[in-house]
Amino acid sequence: MKKYSSLKEIQTLISQKQLTLPNLLAYYFKQIEDNKHLNAFNEVFFYSAEVQAQAVQQKIEQGTAGKLAGMVIGIKDNICYKDHVVTASSKMLDGFVSPYSSTVVKRLLQEDAVIIGRLNCDEFAMGGSNETSYFGPAKNAANAELVPGGSSGGSAVAVQADMCLSALGTDTGGSVRQPAAFCGQIGLKPTYGRISRYGVIAYASSFDQVGPITSSVEDAALLLQVLAGADENDSTVSPLEVPDYPAHLETNEKQKIAVLKETMESDALDPEIKMAILQSIENLKEQGHTVEYVSFDLLDYLVPAYYILTTAEASSNLSRYDGVHYGHRNTEAKSLNELYKKSRAEGFGEEVKRRILLGTFVLSAGYYDAYYQKAQQVRRLIKEKLDALFQDYDLILSPVAPTPAFKIGDNMQDPLVMYMADIFTVLPSLSGNPAIALPLGNNSAGLPLSIQFTAKHFEEGKLLAFSQAFLK
Repeated sequence: MKKYSSLKEIQTLISQKQLTLPNLLAYYFKQIEDNKHLNAFNEVFFYSAEVQAQAVQQKIEQGTAGKLAGMVIGIKDNICYKDHVVTASSKMLDGFVSPYSSTVVKRLLQEDAVIIGRLNCDEFAMGGSNETSYFGPAKNAANAELVPGGSSGGSAVAVQADMCLSALGTDTGGSVRQPAAFCGQIGLKPTYGRISRYGVIAYASSFDQVGPITSSVEDAALLLQVLAGADENDSTVSPLEVPDYPAHLETNEKQKIAVLKETMESDALDPEIKMAILQSIENLKEQGHTVEYVSFDLLDYLVPAYYILTTAEASSNLSRYDGVHYGHRNTEAKSLNELYKKSRAEGFGEEVKRRILLGTFVLSAGYYDAYYQKAQQVRRLIKEKLDALFQDYDLILSPVAPTPAFKIGDNMQDPLVMYMADIFTVLPSLSGNPAIALPLGNNSAGLPLSIQFTAKHFEEGKLLAFSQAFLK
């Protein structure tokens, strides 16, 4: 079997009786087995996926199948699926079976997707390389010595190495876009509040957003259409009507695009990424788009503001994992205080502990005003500056990551180096705007390169239609 890059292709073959869904699933199971050295899956749902595939195949034959019939999809291991283990790649939740399904899982199943397994990620989605996972790092299929990006590394590798057609990740500060970039896939972070977070293990509640990683823009558009929309279980979800994204992908509309000058002039930016993006800018101009350089002088404040706010929210969100409510429990503690201390010390990895401590510090008396409140004010300034830019421009262009995929172990000793790798992805996260990472060919070493576009709030339709034309 060859690699399928879109659902449309699979659905056509199934309708022509050249393929059945159980056969396709068996193919993906073999691909997972052949690529198990990449460590993309924390668990493969052999039984439930086979049952679902048989049921959907019958629906296809009866003509009653949903929009996603034929799609075999993996979910990041922080998305709850009833009666299946969910761990957020942490020892803290090892073996925890979810008593309910997240809204995104329910919506996938309602439209007849087949969920093949849960995918490796950084522990509690905290990391940019997939190296903080309790289950060990996932590895990049382009070169197994390199990271796949994080935190949704397993999701990106699973699609890259043809272990499933598409995957869901979560994006807090770039965790869908950066792994998609490192693995040569398409990664979409929707507008904050476009997709329900109900049943997604929280890291930073005012940032987290579920997003798809796919090989085609059509599949990203279709998944967004299925997953988006109001949810009575999540009060932060927008009640705005969900457009028919796949129906509006074909467009010749010319866009006015702003290039963030400081991102392209950054000393951190890899020369080959810069060259590829500059070439793209020339191509866009030739196609009739208006491309102009603009200044964004708050670039230096993005990463500090992001890490102060997300660690504060993480400190609060992760307080529930204490060995009493649920999660890993130490069996030797002699007092309640000791139980809390030992359970959390054993259950959490180094990076999660670091972020909890940072978050607790910035929320503590005497430091709250100096750090947390100041970061919230900076976030407001960033959003206002971006909103002002969007009054004159349709889209904003920037790199996704400063470098291509790096070696496993290279950046783990210095958290600051790892945090600064988020410099280009955290802007849409702080402002809540939708953004997409698109593949841009490979560098001289054969590693994937990428480019990022950001749109106005809830203008995913424009972003996706532009992306479709951009990749043609």
